[in-house]
Amino acid sequence: MSDTDPSSSLVKDSYEAIRNTHGNNSGLESSKSRRNRDFDWRNGVAGGVAGCAAKTIVAPMERIKILFQTSNPHFLRYSTRWNGFIQALNHIRTRHGIYGLFKGHSASLIRVFPYAGINFLAYEQLQRAIIISPQTDTPFHRFFCGSTAGAISTIFTYPLELIRIRLAFETEQNTKSSWFRICRKVYFESGGKGSLFNLYQGIGPTILGILPYAGTSFVTHDLMRDQLRSPLFAAYTLERGSSTRLTAVAQLCCGAIAGIVAQTVAYPIDILRRRMQVGSVVGSRSGIVETARRVYMERGVKGFYVGLTIGYVKMAPMVATSFYVYDRTKRLLGLTE
Repeated sequence: MSDTDPSSSLVKDSYEAIRNTHGNNSGLESSKSRRNRDFDWRNGVAGGVAGCAAKTIVAPMERIKILFQTSNPHFLRYSTRWNGFIQALNHIRTRHGIYGLFKGHSASLIRVFPYAGINFLAYEQLQRAIIISPQTDTPFHRFFCGSTAGAISTIFTYPLELIRIRLAFETEQNTKSSWFRICRKVYFESGGKGSLFNLYQGIGPTILGILPYAGTSFVTHDLMRDQLRSPLFAAYTLERGSSTRLTAVAQLCCGAIAGIVAQTVAYPIDILRRRMQVGSVVGSRSGIVETARRVYMERGVKGFYVGLTIGYVKMAPMVATSFYVYDRTKRLLGLTE
């Protein structure tokens, strides 16, 4: 059969068409994959920046709350007073200077950037995978996405959280610890060659606490955002010329309410995990049930809500800042209009 045979030409043309089609599809898939990776890292960066900004704003309040929650002997007398927060603030500032209010904050930022980045990114990814139609866009599905995202980010970054808590717990002026020294100390606490499991002390109640906290935070924020976009509030809450973009005040209000609601739901478990995280420091390593029993014996039901007022004062601006900075950073990075 000659090269000019019509059937031969038809076969060659068909082969070329199929090959070009596969090549084009491969190129489209490769381009889509690159766009997805680009979206993911930008989303992660936006979340990390938001988390760091939020934590920096409330770092002094976070330090004092931890001291109250863990019944630190130097601050026990302040935790039951109506103005205990101000007195504890002055105590630290007088003895250790302004730096004392931010002790452990560097370790906090090292943890918060990947934690917040993974948290927001996982939430976005889970939403795209689970909420695929108006029928699946329910508070339950949003709660599931938020709680799962919180658990994933917690597991990846928990050792840094433990180190931050240990640094914040130390109050003696002559104690010169860094996050690296604390990490080494925790690693070898059980003796022998050390164990990575030591870096996950308190992970059980932490996961139990993050599930309702993260889920409630995300679902409350999303529901508030949707309400403020409704025709009833749109004239007061949306930016001029936009049908979706909330004003700065409206965005901050959504985040503040989300933080208060989530804090109320998860606070008792937060108390337990803080106590377990510093248990070996005060010579008492106990499980979640024993820790709960000890908290109840010390102060009764009120013991599970010690420092809650500070928690409200802290969580409202922190969560508000987090969601606000996340949204604005996404705009800056070209992820939203």
